[in-house]
Amino acid sequence: MKGGRDSGDESLALELEREKVDFSDVGGLDSLKDAIRMKIVLPFQKPDVFAKYGKRRGGGMLLYGPPGCGKTLLARATAGEVGATFMNVAIDQVLDMWFGESEAKLRALFEEARRRAPAVLFFDEVEAIGASRQQLRQGPGRTLVNQLLAEMDGVDSANDRVLVMAATNAPWHVDSALLRPGRFDQVVFVPPPDGPARAEILRLQLRGRPVAPGIDLNEVLNDTDGLSGADLSDLIERAIEGPLKEALLTGKERDLTADDLASALSGSRASTSDWFATAKNYATFANSGGLYDELVAFIEARKTKPKSRWWRR
Repeated sequence: MKGGRDSGDESLALELEREKVDFSDVGGLDSLKDAIRMKIVLPFQKPDVFAKYGKRRGGGMLLYGPPGCGKTLLARATAGEVGATFMNVAIDQVLDMWFGESEAKLRALFEEARRRAPAVLFFDEVEAIGASRQQLRQGPGRTLVNQLLAEMDGVDSANDRVLVMAATNAPWHVDSALLRPGRFDQVVFVPPPDGPARAEILRLQLRGRPVAPGIDLNEVLNDTDGLSGADLSDLIERAIEGPLKEALLTGKERDLTADDLASALSGSRASTSDWFATAKNYATFANSGGLYDELVAFIEARKTKPKSRWWRR
């Protein structure tokens, strides 16, 4: 029996607008952006060419990798590239305690995306609604996964102008049926930001702050290898505390210096390290289908690359 309240529009309380962020706002990660262009952007920009070769629009892409590395930003930028409405779905906008309500909310979200097409429907922490049914056994979680599969297949409506993107830190917990062709048929590894991306993140974080003239970010870039975007933001927040405290204590203001950055770096820790320790096991022992080839290649490349202090373990 269905729960004791009616479904309402509160499940669709999303900020819906044409996304203004595009790939120019994403520093580095060029190969990843190229993959997204081929899978999602170009089919919308050149539909006739793709139709000639029998390639359809729409489909899904699952972004995975350590937390804080820009998966949501990439999804936003993808929407901006095609001039689509970006629908960022929080898990609490789907999950509901009442029987059948979660499935109804999920169905309503897809219907709204089709109505507002072209649209990018983005699910963060997708494993919360698309967890492996083998792990769920019986219960409402299995029916929610089934509903997600049906919506992505477009059983009742065509999804050719709806792009479904999702992000997860744990792709090994996502139901394998979601990774079949026509659903999340591209599973893309989003690594920690590369050199150009880290430089751009640092520049953005320093924008509008008092910075000493001539400060050279290249001097600290190598020692930020392995840090996520969130780690880099935290680095700048801690580096600025030195001159801020001096200004409060002495009344004399000074600019952020390279020494401040170096001091903050000495106390930093890459939040991605624990994730890679776990992911390495799955990449090594659960990659029979090649799902984690990109992750394996990234880990292997670290073995021959000059080591920063984050990767010396």
